[in-house]
Amino acid sequence: MPESVLLSSQPMTAAEVVDVVRGHAHVGLAEAVEKNLTATRQHIEKLADATSPTYGVSTGFGALATRHIPVESRTALQRSLIRSHAAGAGPAVEPEVVRALMVLRLRTLASGYTGVRPQTAQTLAALLNAGITPIVHEYGSLGCSGDLAPLAAVALALMGEGEVVHEGVQKPAADALRAAGITPIVLAEKEGLALTNGTDGMLGMLLLAAVDLHRLLDIADLTAAMSVEALLGTDRAFAADLQALRPHPGQATSAARMFAALQGSKIVESHRGPDCNRVQDAYSLRCAPQVHGAARDTLAHAELVADRELRSAVDNPVVLADGRVESNGNFHGAPVAYVLDFLAIPVADVASIAERRTDRMLDQARSHGLPPFLANDPGVDSGHMIAQYTQAAVVSELKRLAVPASVDSIPSSAMQEDHVSMGWSAARKLRKAVDGLTTVLAVELLTAARALDMRAPLAPSPVTGRVRDLLRTKVPGPGPDRHLAPEIAAAEELVRSGAVLAAAELEVR
Repeated sequence: MPESVLLSSQPMTAAEVVDVVRGHAHVGLAEAVEKNLTATRQHIEKLADATSPTYGVSTGFGALATRHIPVESRTALQRSLIRSHAAGAGPAVEPEVVRALMVLRLRTLASGYTGVRPQTAQTLAALLNAGITPIVHEYGSLGCSGDLAPLAAVALALMGEGEVVHEGVQKPAADALRAAGITPIVLAEKEGLALTNGTDGMLGMLLLAAVDLHRLLDIADLTAAMSVEALLGTDRAFAADLQALRPHPGQATSAARMFAALQGSKIVESHRGPDCNRVQDAYSLRCAPQVHGAARDTLAHAELVADRELRSAVDNPVVLADGRVESNGNFHGAPVAYVLDFLAIPVADVASIAERRTDRMLDQARSHGLPPFLANDPGVDSGHMIAQYTQAAVVSELKRLAVPASVDSIPSSAMQEDHVSMGWSAARKLRKAVDGLTTVLAVELLTAARALDMRAPLAPSPVTGRVRDLLRTKVPGPGPDRHLAPEIAAAEELVRSGAVLAAAELEVR
């Protein structure tokens, strides 16, 4: 992970965003960027001095765009814009979401299309580097005209107002800036709009979800392979020649990973040949590559949209190279909102098929010789019965979260903003869905590992055996009186951290 990320004329990459957000890489502005900001700002200052009004420079905003603001009131106008827009409500969102929207807004400021002064961009970078995280509330963005209330909360902190978290403590922004040696900004013409008119929150959550979903889909392939093995299923359905008959790239990847994970399994080998009376496995086993693969392909499309957004300058109005300041609709969040909603569908479905595999391992009638609920003493011990209940409850919630937010629109700003994207809401849903999928896969992981143990003396594959051994060393309290809540929590952490993938040593692409 790089120690620093320098914003230049080149588009920022998703990896760089994650380095700043989660890795706390230092972020800076290239010298050429600062020179370009200075040149662009001169266009704004000329328009500010002109007698004819320019939106965002010498007028009000939104439905008040026709009102000309005198020079002596424009500093108050910018300050008032930020204060009035910082009107979010509900619980504070996660710090990494705030850092994501901060660095993505900085990326757009650095593009030179927004007309801000260099010191405004530099101060936003200073907040990130000092680890000062403004308090941003859950509600306040409609995903259009920018993530207004969330971004206004960040701009408020730049002004030395509002509340932030610094060094693990919530405190007034003025105190945190003073402690970090940062001078608050007095906003000039156009800067209030430039700081709030972007889709940075929803894009940031999309980028973070994409990173997490790559890991979770890899783990879903692994837990599915463990379940196939535990249920005496076959690996033959995952063979490359069969998968090539339907050439979806994600399907090929998932099938190859599952096939590789099962190689060398004594359990799989034990039921090959003419004595096996099984014709074909249940869909939740046999069709796992098709479901997981479709999720991978959906994620690839979402990342294509995210990459285009990272190459975009989202603001209104924008300052063009020839000095024109033009209004536009690029702040509308529909492109991002759609893929955020789209991703919630395969997340729910991948979780759903995992829950079906788990239930099959617990059902004596379908598990091919495993004890009821994988209990040590069925009846006295309920085994993993209620762990599957937990999975089912989460899957049910994921289905509700898959209902799209972007089909809704509530007009605002006296009907000036009469169609909005609800992309922030789509992003918030997706974050909850990613957490839910983590829990569902953790339960399948625990259940499949326990089922593999119960196939002894037959040995699992080297890949699945390493994962099972990881759980033995990291998950608390095996035995007939296990407390499953701590086990699930520990497995969730192993899934989040990537330790499960590291133990598998499985790299198939």
